[in-house]
Amino acid sequence: MRVTLKISKFNPEQDRKPHFLDYTLEAGREMTLLSALLKVKAEIDGTLTFRASCRAAICGSCLMQVNGIQKLACQTSIYGEMWRHGKLVVGPMANLPVIKDLVVRMDPFWKKVKAITPYVVSNGAIPSVELKNIHDDLHNADGCIMCAACLSACTSFEVSPQFLGPAALAKAYRFQVDPRDAVRPDRLKALQGENGIWDCVRCNFCVEVCPKGVAPMEQIIRLRRLSLKAQWTDSVAARHITQFSNVVRSEGRLNETRLPVLMLCTYPLKMLRFIPLAVKMLLRGKMPFPFTRAPGRDQVRALFLKQRGS
Repeated sequence: MRVTLKISKFNPEQDRKPHFLDYTLEAGREMTLLSALLKVKAEIDGTLTFRASCRAAICGSCLMQVNGIQKLACQTSIYGEMWRHGKLVVGPMANLPVIKDLVVRMDPFWKKVKAITPYVVSNGAIPSVELKNIHDDLHNADGCIMCAACLSACTSFEVSPQFLGPAALAKAYRFQVDPRDAVRPDRLKALQGENGIWDCVRCNFCVEVCPKGVAPMEQIIRLRRLSLKAQWTDSVAARHITQFSNVVRSEGRLNETRLPVLMLCTYPLKMLRFIPLAVKMLLRGKMPFPFTRAPGRDQVRALFLKQRGS
């Protein structure tokens, strides 16, 4: 079949901003996007610039945006994209500075990975328990190929470039469950601050675009559970989880008036920012009368008691 690839072009020595050029070529049903890009470079435009290496979805270097979604070019079917979208628009990864055409600067990504100390820290002592196969505990957190698809798709990183990002946090979980690591409590404590595990908004985009099923958001949630278990509950986001449960347990419902007060009672300045929202809630009837007994409250409490006893 004859297909047209609309590819983003940008040469900082010549262009003020990226622009798209169309490249038309013959493509078989089995052709991948990477094969098509190599053909364009060899036969049509020798200046086309992109990264590629293993061609087997192992190295992660050919990650780019295909029809607005982060994908490995070596893993992307030309026929499949045309069948689903009717077009092929190829651009560089989002959220990272473009060097040329489809090549982005990876420094921000590697800086975040290095920030979590991505290796086992040993004190020289042999673990007191026999090392077991920790594969099940890792939940595939060690499957990351460092392609940066998750960071490119991350909405938290888009608005806050200081956020550690999904890949780095997934790798942090990988070391958090490794019994050989001697600084796990310190690692967990370091993730509690601003730009750490509590800044993820759970948009799920990192899970959708990960080519290896690492599910970074799920690893972040596991880090949060470990944090709550270790009593790291001082942040607003952590208090949202604990107080959410407390409110539902006590009232049998979510009281949207009481929850923000319990979350922000130790942050008076932040509480003041909720006053306009509280007024809107009141006008729209979202503030329940404090002395109204929620129907089914006893049944909800029984569920919490059952969970605690199990």
